Amino acid sequence: MINKDLGKLASKVSTWPFLEAKKIQKIFGNNIPSKGYILFETGYGPSGLPHIGTFGEVARTSMVMNAFKCLSDIPTKLVAFSDDMDGLRKIPENIPNKEMMNTYIDRPLSKIPDPFEKYNSFAEHNNEKLKSFLDQFEFEYEFMSATDCYLNGIFDQTLLKILENYDKIMQIILPTLGSERQSTYSPFLPICKETGKVLQVPIYNINLDNATIQYDRKDGKSVTQKVTGGHCKLQWKVDWAMRWVALGVDYEMCGKDLTDSVTLGNKICNSLNKTHPFNYIYEMFLDDKGEKISKSKGNGISVDEWLRYASPESLALFMFQKPQSAKKLYFNVIPKSIDEYSKFIDSFHNEKTLKKIDNPVWHIHSGNPPKVDNNIMFNTLLNLVSVCNTSDSKIIWKYLKAYDENLEIDKN
Repeated sequence: MINKDLGKLASKVSTWPFLEAKKIQKIFGNNIPSKGYILFETGYGPSGLPHIGTFGEVARTSMVMNAFKCLSDIPTKLVAFSDDMDGLRKIPENIPNKEMMNTYIDRPLSKIPDPFEKYNSFAEHNNEKLKSFLDQFEFEYEFMSATDCYLNGIFDQTLLKILENYDKIMQIILPTLGSERQSTYSPFLPICKETGKVLQVPIYNINLDNATIQYDRKDGKSVTQKVTGGHCKLQWKVDWAMRWVALGVDYEMCGKDLTDSVTLGNKICNSLNKTHPFNYIYEMFLDDKGEKISKSKGNGISVDEWLRYASPESLALFMFQKPQSAKKLYFNVIPKSIDEYSKFIDSFHNEKTLKKIDNPVWHIHSGNPPKVDNNIMFNTLLNLVSVCNTSDSKIIWKYLKAYDENLEIDKN
């Protein structure tokens, strides 16, 4: 049961996670969905290594979900979904064995050997990387794989609905494409039985009775293929909407670059007579040159790089602040984020309850921030290293111990 006093206070809070949570509460009231919970989803494309933006989406969605728990008794669930059945379109720049990977272009990510030679597939490597750092931050989530959902029939009923409404969906998508692409586009992408590749080919002879489509191979042979059971996957814009419907997604965030795709997905849901989720659009992260961070380029800062110098909480704070404003994400933001976190955590325990809920650390620690005794700012450390003109840790520690004799070197 929710704490009624806390719920009343939370209803007055204007931080963005609570504003989002109130929108969800307004939609559902006290009515529990037939599936038994409100479903929050985050999506991940494992065509490259997980990057800090992926963490940010999960962190921010978790903040909204935790805020919702203060306002409602309706159960919640967070799904971290991996689009690991997508075909590999290009080779990421930050992986080994690139020549080997070239031979697997257009094959599903879950059917490509791991270039790092640690797991059964490239997708499994990246999925495990994703799960490991989500677990490191103690997020409450359920991991789901597109490959598993397609092969195990979880998507079959919705795929049949897509097939039944094929013409409606084509009318939604085609106006957004160029004339050349319009002539070859199909929402269904057959998985070639001979090559294992995800094919982008025109289809015809849609048969609703046996749930099949027909297409022509490069050698001219006509192939009839089922759309269920993992024999086909969907183009990603239609795939996204299909997933919303199949899983019953109620809330999902995405970057500003996907705004048009959200609009299309919502229209596709409407064409299937299904309710689309509530979407929150956040601004993109930029590197130090002002370019969009890309998992294939590997620009920007990785989660591991951030954690080498700073705490997980400082990273969460960076994600919390102004999600609808574009922000540069490079090394120089780390000291500022660390020091801001220290200030917020210090002030939290001296604030009244309403002010506590409005404090970013309330969201970072799911309502239970720890007490931290810290009198030394990160910028102080940087200035000290600069003034001393040394990288010798013993010299730096000598000055720090003079400043605060309670510091214990073996714990830092």
